[in-house]
Formats: sequence, C-alpha cells, structure tokens
Amino acid sequence: MKTPLTPAQHAILAYAQNHSEGKIVWFPDNIKGGARKKVLDGMFNRALITPLNGDWFITAEGYDALSVPRKWAVTAEALTEVIASAEQAQDEPIKIPRTRENSRQALVIAMLKRPEGATIAQIVGVTGWQQHTIRGTFAGVIKKKLGLFLTSDKLEGGERVYRIA
Repeated sequence: MKTPLTPAQHAILAYAQNHSEGKIVWFPDNIKGGARKKVLDGMFNRALITPLNGDWFITAEGYDALSVPRKWAVTAEALTEVIASAEQAQDEPIKIPRTRENSRQALVIAMLKRPEGATIAQIVGVTGWQQHTIRGTFAGVIKKKLGLFLTSDKLEGGERVYRIA
C-alpha cells in the first residue's frame, strides 16, 4: 500500500497536473522559504517529482499517487537528454553568483582576495561581526554558495590567515 500524500504535496502536485503540464510552479501560501525545500525534498525522496533543466516535474509515480493518467510524466528519454546536455555544459565556465558591491559580505571577500589575506580579528574589526558569524560565512557563503576556494595558513606564533585562492 502506498503512503498517502500530505495535503501540501497533494495540492502542489494537483496544481502542476492541472495548470502547468506537470511542472511545479505553485506552492500554498503557508509554504515559504525552507519549508518549500523540505516539501520538494520529501516529494523527490519518494520519487514523486524529478529535476529537469532546473525545474521540478511530476514523475509517473507522482501521477500514480494522484490517481490520474500520466499525460505529462517525465520520461527516461527526457532525462537522458538532460544528462547529455549537462555533460556538454561541463566545458562551459561556471558562473559565480554576484554579490552587492556595498555589502559587508563583499568587503569580506575583497579582504580575503588580497595577497596577504585576512585574519578573523581583522574581519571582526571591519565588519563588527562575531567570530562564529565569520566562520559561518566562510563555510556557508564563501565555500558553498559562491563556490570559492578558501585556504588558511597559521603563521608561527600568530593568528590564522585566510585567503581566497
């Protein structure tokens, strides 16, 4: 027996099925931000939806869960085409998201790009952030979001110096 859909999952899938040829384009008003990601992850983990060209589409299993005909289900052929185009796109340069030029984040990045790099104490002095906020920025923004390569060196008897390579 299949696990029933949650009300949110049912509403999202039904809307996609009825209004956008199986593409997930609408969420209930009470599902915002991180909750949207959780709902999408839940549906993906149950194979109800699949990513295709940066969008989410209902799979055959999703149509089965809705108990409707599979008129727009993503096919294996379509996924093969996406994989082939992704392999071709690997040769293209990676686009790095832009940041606002007048933000503290941009200031931190500029400090890290200097040949001498920056210490956490220097960044604290310029931004006013606490040390744990700076370390979180290194991990979450610098490395994960922007995909920059951050290195660190500890000078003899001194502080750790961070640089963007």
